[in-house]
Amino acid sequence: MPDRRLIALGVAAVACMVAFLLTGLRGNIAFVLELRAIKLAALLQVGVSIAISTVIFQTVTGNRILTPSIMGLDALYLFGQMLMVFLLGGIGYVSLDPWLKFGVEILTLMALACTLLLPMLKRRLDMGLMLLAGVILGVLFRSLHSLLARLIDPNEFAVAQSASFANFNAVRSDLLIFATLVTAGAAVLAWRARHILDIVSLGSDAATSLGISWVRTVTGLLLLVSGSVAVSTALVGPVAFFGLLVVALAERIVDTRRHAVLLPAAALIAIVVLVGGQTLFQHALGNSSALSVVIEFIGGILFLLLLILGSRR
Repeated sequence: MPDRRLIALGVAAVACMVAFLLTGLRGNIAFVLELRAIKLAALLQVGVSIAISTVIFQTVTGNRILTPSIMGLDALYLFGQMLMVFLLGGIGYVSLDPWLKFGVEILTLMALACTLLLPMLKRRLDMGLMLLAGVILGVLFRSLHSLLARLIDPNEFAVAQSASFANFNAVRSDLLIFATLVTAGAAVLAWRARHILDIVSLGSDAATSLGISWVRTVTGLLLLVSGSVAVSTALVGPVAFFGLLVVALAERIVDTRRHAVLLPAAALIAIVVLVGGQTLFQHALGNSSALSVVIEFIGGILFLLLLILGSRR
């Protein structure tokens, strides 16, 4: 049954991609198709990166509510962006090689994420404490981001401001090749670790008794999550509740926690929501609203519902 559902999700994802490329074609068709293909590639990477990072992070933390964004990883990435503008200036920041800058940002995010989150994961804190810690970390990095924004020159602030909000209409095409390599590598590693993730989901004690080195495995998975978060945030900006939304939908549709099914299901649902939603907003609604706003609204409601239902158990 899950195989049939995965096939159906795959067909829906392909249909959304075809609709995104071909709907409303006019003018210089080759030029329009090239632009849409670049944007489609970025949307695919964002969807896959967010889905993978959220599934893995929920497995490691042991609950269905926490996501990398809720734990403040995207806020940490944005704070790093603003710090670079503060230290280097707007001209120095823009003159940096995009690939080199992105690579340094990924490595820095991985190091800081492990430093901040690994102690909590080692102790296997309960959901309430993890959620509280995530809120505190997110507020801390957003506050530091706002502080630096007030200290720098307004012209330099405009350089980093565009990355502070999710925008699916303006993707970073200059990072597309590098982001593709990172996303493809993360997807391959996540798929190869699908059976290990099944064991990790049992908890630290059970995983250790089954021969899993808990600290080493969690560290590797957290590095994988950090790289995926950096890709999605760099391409379109922070999206807080999108991962929670697609993983919750994937669990309901495939009705299993086996990662061999859940990982591709979440990725395909993310593609359907992003690509299909962007097609709908561009061609049916005339960009009268932003897809990111709708996703955050629905995801926020889902987060509250999961939190309320979880507190009643």
